[in-house]
Amino acid sequence: MGSINPAEFSKAQDMQQLYRLLEAVGIGPGWNKPEPSLWPAPKKNFQPAHWSYGIGRAALESAGKFVSTELAERRNLILSNPVPGNTYGTARTIVSAYQMVMPHEAARSHRHTPNALRLVVEAAPKTYTVVDGKKIPMLPGDVLLTPNWSWHGHNNESDQCAYWIDFLDAPLVQLLEPMFLEGFPGSFVEKTDVVDQNSPFRFAFEDTRSRLEALPDTQPGKRDLLLGPQSLDTLDLHVWRIEAGASLADKRSTANSVFAVIEGEGTSVINEQEFHWSRGDVFVVPGWNTHAYKADSRSYLLRVTDEPVMKRFNWLRQEA
Repeated sequence: MGSINPAEFSKAQDMQQLYRLLEAVGIGPGWNKPEPSLWPAPKKNFQPAHWSYGIGRAALESAGKFVSTELAERRNLILSNPVPGNTYGTARTIVSAYQMVMPHEAARSHRHTPNALRLVVEAAPKTYTVVDGKKIPMLPGDVLLTPNWSWHGHNNESDQCAYWIDFLDAPLVQLLEPMFLEGFPGSFVEKTDVVDQNSPFRFAFEDTRSRLEALPDTQPGKRDLLLGPQSLDTLDLHVWRIEAGASLADKRSTANSVFAVIEGEGTSVINEQEFHWSRGDVFVVPGWNTHAYKADSRSYLLRVTDEPVMKRFNWLRQEA
């Protein structure tokens, strides 16, 4: 910052001269901001958007010919929101990506301060995520957690490519800046023969489906299961079951949500934009957008939301 004798301010002859003096010392006039710093309702900078698993899968197959796990920490495709200037976040606080691990291939172990999870779309038996020294099975529809600073890698011991969808709170960590990443010391991936079928970090889809069967509808044709008790500090995970032919609308909220389709087919209308989705697709409902749904077949949707952050700071608001 520049240095000016305080007496210079008393010599200012007009407002423009005062502005020049303030600019020279890195101070902004609060009464003359280029744009307001406070506003009466949330700005909807991030946009509703949809990504096709069919396209993502084809692109990953192509990338498999050129991108090895030695070259890349992860062979993944970032689902960046189409808002101008953005190259990373799917929502303001959440990023999602499609990832592939090829047969008999390992993705190196590391740990980082962002929380992470993944939804398996395609995987054969003997596909594992390795978390803190234990191999956790990955089967289609499973949701697997990697809490921040847990060692984790991936090991595909099967004869088929494995595909899943990653979710991280990395954009939030980037904003607040406590970002750390560390590679696993001494080897490419954690070596272990311990298989934990019942890991608290794994929500097997067959169990999730059974739990939903026992729940009442939260709206006609819709059931909503909060996955737990194991959870992540910054993200809540819900699985919705929407019956074939059911139409529903959800309340506008300050929370951001990224959805992935576990099973089924249907349509969402988000802030008047219509998106048709099917298995493996991803779509985003940024905060304070209207959103409605219609299922063409019985559908299961994973909803990843930053509601815990909004609740913790008393920022969670919903329409009446």
